Amino acid sequence: MNFSSSSLDFSILPYQEGVNPPVTKPNPGFLTDIGEEGMRALLDRFYMGLFESPIKDIFPSDREEMKKAAQHSADFFIQICGGPAYFNQNRGAPQMRGRHAPFPITPTARLHWLVTFEEALKPIIEQKLSSEENIQSFWNYINVFSQWMINTRD
Repeated sequence: MNFSSSSLDFSILPYQEGVNPPVTKPNPGFLTDIGEEGMRALLDRFYMGLFESPIKDIFPSDREEMKKAAQHSADFFIQICGGPAYFNQNRGAPQMRGRHAPFPITPTARLHWLVTFEEALKPIIEQKLSSEENIQSFWNYINVFSQWMINTRD
């Protein structure tokens, strides 16, 4: 896990209205590397970043409610990375497009979401908690997944 000559690519795929590219689940090694506790910490950092972000209005305004949302999201990401099916057990089938439908998610909101996620990933990268291959696989997943959530034009 040597990052001195990093090949990580956090470029954001351009959004094309009406096009939903195929989604590839992240390498299970990402979860193996950071563990469930690491995934929960990642999602907590991410949601606390969203709490202060330009898109904070589409999220809970109460910090404790936001922390709960982060843990639900962590359950989803643990599951999608090959871990226990916490999300299904606690919330039912993910059906993420339907769950996000009530919230106006624009292409610009997606960009803010991804930039905030990149910030949340930095400690994992800096502390070399996972391989570049696994981090890239996780990023590639959220990059495409985020396109599927867009439901409103800018």
